[in-house]
Amino acid sequence: QVQLVESGGGLVQAGGSLRLSCAASGRIFSINAMGWYRQAPGKQRELVATVSRGGITNYADSVKGRFTISRDNAKNTVYLQMNSLKPEDTALYYCNAGVYTAPLAYLELWGQGTLVTVAS
Repeated sequence: QVQLVESGGGLVQAGGSLRLSCAASGRIFSINAMGWYRQAPGKQRELVATVSRGGITNYADSVKGRFTISRDNAKNTVYLQMNSLKPEDTALYYCNAGVYTAPLAYLELWGQGTLVTVAS
């Protein structure tokens, strides 16, 4: 009944920019933290950035100064603005959200993943 719908991703050249979007839909009471994770072939999934319901953000050291995470609580949407992209940013990017479908019904949601490829 609830899901995360992602948009964005694609092929860009090194130094370019890309913006990812992720919207939660369905029966939602509230959303806690939201974030972006990524996974490259043969590597473990890693945290890219998170944002709390109150707007507190944190970033992986590898993306600090280049990526910006933001959210629109009214739209149940989280964004990831990626600038100065590097080939090492190439990965499958996943959206994550902690969602309450009711006051006592909590679950973690993951998006389907969107592929970001940065050409050297």
